[in-house]
Amino acid sequence: MRAWEVARWIPPEAAFGTGSLRGDTGATEAETLKLQKETRGGLQCRPGPASWSSSAMTVTGTAAGRKFWGVLRLLPVLWCWVFPADFLIVEMEGKNQTVLLNGNVTISCKVPGSTPLNTDITGVIWYLKHQAHGTEHVVFEMYGNHQKAFRHGASVSLAGLEKRDFSLHLPGVQLRDTGEYRCKVVVTPEQAQETVFLNVLASPECTLFQEQAKVKDDGNKYILCKARGFYPENIIIIWYTWTQENPQGQEISEGITTGPAIKNEDGTFNITSRLRLEHIVTTCQCVISHISLPTSCRLNFTQFQRGSEMGYAWGTTDTYITTVGCIVLVIAVAIIGRIYCCKKRKLLLRRFKLLLQGETEELKLDAFTEVHS
Repeated sequence: MRAWEVARWIPPEAAFGTGSLRGDTGATEAETLKLQKETRGGLQCRPGPASWSSSAMTVTGTAAGRKFWGVLRLLPVLWCWVFPADFLIVEMEGKNQTVLLNGNVTISCKVPGSTPLNTDITGVIWYLKHQAHGTEHVVFEMYGNHQKAFRHGASVSLAGLEKRDFSLHLPGVQLRDTGEYRCKVVVTPEQAQETVFLNVLASPECTLFQEQAKVKDDGNKYILCKARGFYPENIIIIWYTWTQENPQGQEISEGITTGPAIKNEDGTFNITSRLRLEHIVTTCQCVISHISLPTSCRLNFTQFQRGSEMGYAWGTTDTYITTVGCIVLVIAVAIIGRIYCCKKRKLLLRRFKLLLQGETEELKLDAFTEVHS
């Protein structure tokens, strides 16, 4: 049904308000009452008598203002009939996204479909709702020829906009960038939005060293295991030991003092764990686990007997593995080089022998020629 036909089957009372019908509509009073009863409670999309004519419909006893408001009531119906809704949908990759401190991140926001969008009527606004205080502010906005970044470095690709990609790029992410991001896409007259939570993590810098002796100390020696610059605050530090009597190793439960996490100015944390050394030959390992680490950080300390004194060796599990790997590599290169040199030497000796044989045959031929000449 065309838009102009809508007026034929919408009752005048519903469109323009109360009043009596006047004119040659061809509708009886019973039909009018029945139609009023059917349309009570809202507009009904049903065909009316074919003899109704929109040009013949008038309302008596109404002012121009009532007609105006009646027309306004018709507009939603006409709009829905002429322009069927093609709902806009925004898609994001999951509800959570993680990035490391000082890294770059792209927060995905796309509209499904293959037809290029008209950038003249397309726009996007990115909001950030902070986790700490819950306030929301604009991070980036773009519509038409206007674009503005409220966070340094924030950007959305204009070329991607036409391809239905409204993803937000943030360089050098900091802890203050943590929070809920809302992508609001507008393709006039429609709009849609979705949210994603961005988690910013900071990996700890792990170190292991012996504590310097102090006058007030009780004579015991300690080694310190430190984790610096990590976020969030939750972190686990466990000590293990290996001895000649216990080569399988076990977790240490005594002689350990772990302090509280101390917050830095940039929002990251530091923590220190102390282990009291015993006067035995042993290997200790400090294992640090944090959500930002794909595998735990392992730092090794070995105490060994050297004459009448105790000696110490430091390193990480990765260091030991690397050292062994380098030794194996050097040995392999030496063996391959030796084999190559031997083969090269044999080849040279063979060529030299062939050369001598060729010269000997040539001398014999010259001697035979002189004798018979």
